[in-house]
Amino acid sequence: MVLDIWRKIKKRDFAPIYLLYGTEAYLINETKQLLLNHVLNEEEKDFNFSAYDLEETPIDVALEDAETFPFFGERKVVFLHNPAFLTAEKSKEKVDHNLAKFEAYLKEPAPYTVMVISAPYEKLDERKKVTKELKRNAEIVEAKKLRDHELINWVKDRSKASGIEFEPEAVEKLLALVGTNMFMITNEVDKLALYAADQKRIDVNLVEMLVARSLEQNIFSLIEKVVQRKLDEALRIYYDLLKQNEEPIKILALMAGQFRLIYQVKELSRRGYGQQQIAGYLKTHPFRVKLALGQANKFSDEELASLMELLADADYQMKTGGMNKSLLIEMLLFRLKK
Repeated sequence: MVLDIWRKIKKRDFAPIYLLYGTEAYLINETKQLLLNHVLNEEEKDFNFSAYDLEETPIDVALEDAETFPFFGERKVVFLHNPAFLTAEKSKEKVDHNLAKFEAYLKEPAPYTVMVISAPYEKLDERKKVTKELKRNAEIVEAKKLRDHELINWVKDRSKASGIEFEPEAVEKLLALVGTNMFMITNEVDKLALYAADQKRIDVNLVEMLVARSLEQNIFSLIEKVVQRKLDEALRIYYDLLKQNEEPIKILALMAGQFRLIYQVKELSRRGYGQQQIAGYLKTHPFRVKLALGQANKFSDEELASLMELLADADYQMKTGGMNKSLLIEMLLFRLKK
């Protein structure tokens, strides 16, 4: 698991080769930064760090660098970006790579070099010999979306590094407000930790006071107000979004997406699917499923079917009609309240 590898890096327990692959950019960037900062000090970075884009540079050049002794210090760090030859995609590379030489290096890596291979792809081609050799010899960081319990642990670890403790309810509230974008979560955790530097503790009240709501969370709150038949509060949220220059068509799309998720979650739950199973089936984050399950219980099947029709009709009118788009959503909210 990525958090376990981060702990090893912080203890300066380094592997000679790291393979970072997946589509969660934050995890890849954070792992690279951790390695660079823990393997080398600031002075060594000028001489013992290099990075190569393998879409432009033959891997032979990077291997020659990796096999060269550090200029001073005990170690060097070499980043290899965009190794498209590890995927099944048709190669767009303008260079030829000596993969046999790379495979030989993987079996006997230079003991003074930490090589970091960054592959921002959802899948690697497991049939290729080079992929098999890499997975056999490298420390693997699969940069995929963290599950809800992993996100909670990550938030706690991040704040603990600053000497700050999160109350359990505060972590839940943070994720509910921000969503699952790790760049946004990081910014909010660091902001909260800075504010709580004296009391060393972050509670729900502090999260509610300081954390910025994501657009998705504002849509979630808007729907909650509709469910509670609090039209004035729903409209207030909507007007605030317009003041923030959010496009009505985007607001409508997110509303439709949230109701669609609620409908799907309700049906799958009725069929006996668990939260993790639903998340996998719908290809969405388990935390979103958890929130949708809470809202699904507030709607009957007939109400959800009717709401989906209203949203589809509003979408059609917004794309084809001449009515003011912001007024169209306002009218929609009045109809949803009934």
